[in-house]
Amino acid sequence: MCDGARAMKWIDTPPVWLAGFVALAWVQAAYWPLGLSLAGPWTGLLGGLLVGAGLLVMVLAFAEFRRHRTTVLPHHTPARMIQSGIFTRTRNPIYLGDALILAGLILRFDAVVSLALVPVFVWVIERRFILPEEDRMRRKFRAEFARYERKVRRWV
Repeated sequence: MCDGARAMKWIDTPPVWLAGFVALAWVQAAYWPLGLSLAGPWTGLLGGLLVGAGLLVMVLAFAEFRRHRTTVLPHHTPARMIQSGIFTRTRNPIYLGDALILAGLILRFDAVVSLALVPVFVWVIERRFILPEEDRMRRKFRAEFARYERKVRRWV
């Protein structure tokens, strides 16, 4: 693989997309607040709780990946299908964590207009990562994934 393709594969990862959306929200809050604000004692608390919940969900997911000794990398096919721990509640806990972190940071930044970025982020992540990952899982695990997909929702 050439260096350019390798760099693009590194750039095309959920943490990079999350960082980009967070940067957009921060810029919007800092330079174009448009006179809108949700500032209050509850927004900072709620924002912190969302970020904390997102991090917790991600840590729980990473622990399951480690326990099952399979890849966490989004462009790779896992060796095993995880159906335990946090994966009994959501098929995509790391992406759910990303969305919670984004929403929490937007509230912390008081970037009201940027709240619209959360569903856009979810759409991008779903199209760019989740659907291809689920296609790979369907091909590799067939009936096992079909049962899991019927039992556990994609997000929550």
